[in-house]
Amino acid sequence: MHILTPKGFLKVGGAVLVLVGILGFVGVLGPSPERSIFGAPWYFDNAENWAHLVLGIVGLAAAFLLAASYQKMLVATLGVVGVLVGLYSLFGPVTEGVSFLGAQLQNPLDTLLHIVVGGWALL
Repeated sequence: MHILTPKGFLKVGGAVLVLVGILGFVGVLGPSPERSIFGAPWYFDNAENWAHLVLGIVGLAAAFLLAASYQKMLVATLGVVGVLVGLYSLFGPVTEGVSFLGAQLQNPLDTLLHIVVGGWALL
């Protein structure tokens, strides 16, 4: 499996998102600053945890159920959305971050994460 193919992105990215979502729910990466191993600079609240879990499950399902052409379109869309969300979170104050669809995005760590993953998808 090559991680630079749409199918590879969906498999690896999907598995990582499911793991991150679960770790956010159980007190390793969130759901509050006090429960994250990174503290206030980087935690995943429950809105982010649900988003990560659902997107991860959808990504894994798409890797096995969608035709290659649909996988490519989905990954390209995820790449654009990831980069745009990363750029949006850049406008939040470094100490507080910015809210996006109920999720609190910390800047610079969430910003970097979304831009890097979005860029990976666009590759």
